[in-house]
Amino acid sequence: MSEGVEWAVHCCTMLAALPEGRTLGPGDLAAFFEVPRAYLAKHLQALSKAGILSASPGRSGGYRLARAADAITLRDIVVAIEGTAPCFRCQEIRRRGPTGQPQRCYTRPCGIARAMWAAEKVFLAELGKTTLAMLIAEAAHEVSKEQQAATQRWLKRIA
Repeated sequence: MSEGVEWAVHCCTMLAALPEGRTLGPGDLAAFFEVPRAYLAKHLQALSKAGILSASPGRSGGYRLARAADAITLRDIVVAIEGTAPCFRCQEIRRRGPTGQPQRCYTRPCGIARAMWAAEKVFLAELGKTTLAMLIAEAAHEVSKEQQAATQRWLKRIA
């Protein structure tokens, strides 16, 4: 899984904290998290295309959540960034080498591929149970009061 998933989730939680009608641009988000702007912008566009974020055009435009935080899951974000292709891509290497046989000898995917695909289904299902709202509620108890206050000061400064 790419680091873009982590960036996207953090950006979504930041955008969820914005007051009504407020947006943050890709440059602001990139500066806040100290990540490359161009790379982050690509991920923000993917989130927008997936209907997770809405974008306002123009010089003072930016992004905000397109849906309520309790209607956006980690699965939604992962799929928006990573796509729908399976994480495990079986190359059928069992068919290679000195013991490889004709295709007719391999009537079903190997046990390794089946196990990996089954695990991925469970993984995605579990991600589908966690919403942004749940993450934000946890953060309220886990993030220090100092960091919460610093974030609020930063948001006021860029307004």
